[in-house]
Amino acid sequence: MSDQLTLSLHHRFKEHTDQLIELRWIAIALALVVTWLGDAVFGTLPVAELILLCAAEAAVNGLAHLYSRRVELLNDADLERRYSRFAQLQLNVDIVFFTLFLHLTGGIENPFYIFYFVYVTAAAVVLPGGFSYWCAALCTALYSLLVYLEYAHRIPHIHLVNFVSPERYQRGLFLAVVLPSLGATLVTCAYLASSIARTLRRREQELLDSNSSCELRAGELTRLNARLADVDKARSQFIRLVTHELRAPVAAIQSYLRLILDGYVPAEKQREIIVKSERRALEQLALIGDLLDLARLQDKRGEEEPVPVDVGPVLMGVADLMRARAEDKDLLFSVEVEPGLPPVKAMPEHIKRLWTNLISNAIKYTEPGGIVVVTLAQNPNYIVGTVRDTGIGMTPEQMTHLYEEFYRTEEAKTMERQGTGLGLSIAKRIVDSYGGRLWVESELGKGSRFSFALPKMG
Repeated sequence: MSDQLTLSLHHRFKEHTDQLIELRWIAIALALVVTWLGDAVFGTLPVAELILLCAAEAAVNGLAHLYSRRVELLNDADLERRYSRFAQLQLNVDIVFFTLFLHLTGGIENPFYIFYFVYVTAAAVVLPGGFSYWCAALCTALYSLLVYLEYAHRIPHIHLVNFVSPERYQRGLFLAVVLPSLGATLVTCAYLASSIARTLRRREQELLDSNSSCELRAGELTRLNARLADVDKARSQFIRLVTHELRAPVAAIQSYLRLILDGYVPAEKQREIIVKSERRALEQLALIGDLLDLARLQDKRGEEEPVPVDVGPVLMGVADLMRARAEDKDLLFSVEVEPGLPPVKAMPEHIKRLWTNLISNAIKYTEPGGIVVVTLAQNPNYIVGTVRDTGIGMTPEQMTHLYEEFYRTEEAKTMERQGTGLGLSIAKRIVDSYGGRLWVESELGKGSRFSFALPKMG
């Protein structure tokens, strides 16, 4: 936002500088017209000197144009100061040239001295601060010097025949009243113009700030809309997956029951069908349980506050429950816990679910006769748990999808039909919710190593 405001200020100064150059070309053209008309009406104007003065002003304006183009190409942090000084120089030179023009077109007899107010107003508009007061003082000083030099016959006075009294520039009292009045009026003009310009600049700055704020808000809204679109897309995909996963077991159970009700299953086969129905019902209950766990991890309203938890005893409790399953598959199952581990701050049921999901997966996807090793240790900042197996393993591409809801590799589906594909998603959410990290190392056909790190208390 700061860069944008700076660029806007630079643009404003450049625009005002270019406007001064454009107005100067117009003023030179008008001066030539006034010279031609004045010579035709009065016949006393020094035309050659006036044309030379206009040519000198045109040359200065040409140099100003070239300098403005050069400054425009610069990428200077001090660009604002360059434009400001350049505009000050232009206005000072313009006032000097205009005073000389007044001298060559009648001095105090020339009513165009009121154009001094244009310079004072331009200074207030183009440049901040008190430069307009300096212009008012410079105009008053130069015009007073001109009138005095003509009054004292130090420079020749050019009379506008048949326009005003030729003695006007010799009337001391008249000059003593006109010059202070002009000076006071110029200062008043500087004050009013500066006040108005200052108010306009403040309003412009407020508009720039508001515009920048709106652009920032618009950018934030765009990002939020993109996130909402992603969330909505993910929600729709999740709903489709959940619907599919819930419908399959229900459809299977309904088919089994319909076969029995329609009399297609002999009495001696009915128990087998009922057992299959029960198994599918249990699969659905497991899926519903995982979905509820996932929902609770996403919505923490009403949840109890985390408490100090010793991860080792929780691990040993889960390992005792899992040991029978490992023995049924003839797996070498071992647990190693480093003594003296500090607690972590978490919900006990979350830590239990984390160990259950990781160890259950390791046992489930390891061939009979394989190895599952669970370790728990610490480093300076974290409690580190690891579950290593000699199971089916994964490819690098499969690991990129590992924590997606309902994701299961083809090898996992082939080896073990039962599974929700939510276990690792839940484990990842649990670890993330406590400021930890879950990662995996795996090689297809050689096994996997899941590790997590949770911050230690104290």
